[in-house]
Amino acid sequence: VQLQASGGGLVQAGGTLRLSCAPSGSTFSIIIMGWYRQAPGKQRELVARISSGGNINYAGSVKGRFTISRDNAKNTVYLQMNSLKPEDTAVYYCMGLAGVNTYWGQGTQVTVSS
Repeated sequence: VQLQASGGGLVQAGGTLRLSCAPSGSTFSIIIMGWYRQAPGKQRELVARISSGGNINYAGSVKGRFTISRDNAKNTVYLQMNSLKPEDTAVYYCMGLAGVNTYWGQGTQVTVSS
């Protein structure tokens, strides 16, 4: 299974972006889907994740600005990012947890200019 992420880009501070992530190849029930990010010189960190039942967790730094959602039928997860800040600049990785296996997307660059 490969996860294909899209939607990154360059945006000014205060702007918006929407990331999408969907699996290619075999599809099966992915229990938890989410987004992580990694800025240069920093560790990868959780941004948001959502279970198939709709339970959601956000990092404190994005709460109130980012919204995660998913389409269970398509195993697709979205991340609506509003009020972007320069500190949101990072490579964003899609993640999917199915059973005991964790799958990662290839990463999409988000750059927020001041």
